[in-house]
Amino acid sequence: MRTRLLPLLIVLMAAILLALGIPLAASLAAAQQQKVVVDRIDDTARFASLAQFVADRPEGSRISATEQRGETLRQELRTYQKLYGINAGVFYRDDGIMANAPEDWTIPRRGEIRAAFDEALQSRRSHDPEQVWPWQRDRLVVASPVIRDGDVVAVVVTDSPTGQMRSRILHGWLVIGAGEIGAMLLALGAALRLTGWVLRPVRVLDATTHDIATGSLKSRVAAAGGPPELRRLARSFNEMADNVQEVLEQQRAFVADASHQLRNPLSALLLRIELLALELPEGNEEIAAVRTEGKRLAHVLDDLLDLALAEHADADLRLTDIGELTAERVASWSPVADDKGVRLLGTCPATTAWVDAVALSSALDAVIDNALKFTPEGESVEVAVASNGEASTIVVTDHGPGLSDEELTRVGDRFWRSAGHQNIKGSGLGLSISRALLSAGGGSIAYAHHEPHGLKVTVTVPRTMAGV
Repeated sequence: MRTRLLPLLIVLMAAILLALGIPLAASLAAAQQQKVVVDRIDDTARFASLAQFVADRPEGSRISATEQRGETLRQELRTYQKLYGINAGVFYRDDGIMANAPEDWTIPRRGEIRAAFDEALQSRRSHDPEQVWPWQRDRLVVASPVIRDGDVVAVVVTDSPTGQMRSRILHGWLVIGAGEIGAMLLALGAALRLTGWVLRPVRVLDATTHDIATGSLKSRVAAAGGPPELRRLARSFNEMADNVQEVLEQQRAFVADASHQLRNPLSALLLRIELLALELPEGNEEIAAVRTEGKRLAHVLDDLLDLALAEHADADLRLTDIGELTAERVASWSPVADDKGVRLLGTCPATTAWVDAVALSSALDAVIDNALKFTPEGESVEVAVASNGEASTIVVTDHGPGLSDEELTRVGDRFWRSAGHQNIKGSGLGLSISRALLSAGGGSIAYAHHEPHGLKVTVTVPRTMAGV
């Protein structure tokens, strides 16, 4: 969720910063240009005031006061061009030169200088030239009219290089860019803190939900701050988990108590059946059927009690050599396999894992017993221990009839038995008990086909324990 929420916040903040930064950059460029334009207008106005007194062309070779003032104007323009590198000139209406610097600078027939010159001829100063950007326009033209007796008699034109102005604009933009980057970094840090603050309770809730889903019913959501709504959700979740755990505990207690309480009446009933059988002819089929059903019911009650205890008990995890433990279980079941004419083979190299030895032994007993039940005479059951670094596995394979794909999805459910195996002794709880015992210690059990026929059961236990 954070990877989806954080880019959204970053894009939003970047859009806001760009919306502020772009107009600010444009305003900075406009302010820098306006400053230069105002300065050039002041210069052209000064030159125009000087040119008012030399507006007439000199006649012949007569040197007059007007010509002297014209020489003064030309000297001013040369000094101005030399100091500032700005081309400047005063031109008559017909493009004739009154004074200019450099001396070869004239008004072209077209272009920006001509446009400014023509505008000044209409008695308008250059007040809003096209904007200069750092990557374009290396000249800036400003023109002012020379007016005498209400008429425009000449035009003062300046053609300024824009290198320094563009450098100042670029420098200002760099400052704005640095500020934008700094603001973006601050915003990113704030977004990280905000998303962390908002999503921390969600992560804790997700982890706790996963723990409960995998069997750790005592897990609860710890106080993790965050928005008030998520804190209320965490409290509500804990209350729900408490209620669910209480209901499950009541169910388990009921199953355990019912199983325990029914055993005594059932034992008494079986005893009375045995006494009644003494009064009937030997080999009575009804009595035999009642005995069989009574023993089956007793077996179911015993398995129900074992299942309730397995689901309720906490695992006593210890570092155990599961190879040795598995070899002991194989040896214990070997006489049963021999009686059935089934070969029970074990490959049990030494390997360690964190397990509850009693729980793992009980689970292996249920799995091996189930394999021997469904393996026909003359076939074999193999038990193999292996390790892959992260976990250790105990694989039990048989050569029985196996299960269909649909049946594989149901194997291990409580009281479930395959339709083709209803005549085989069992309560349908053995593999459920195995799963409960393994889950309490962080283990698992999985079922798959064994080619060409049979069932493969894989018991997986962890080689490491949390906090170790």
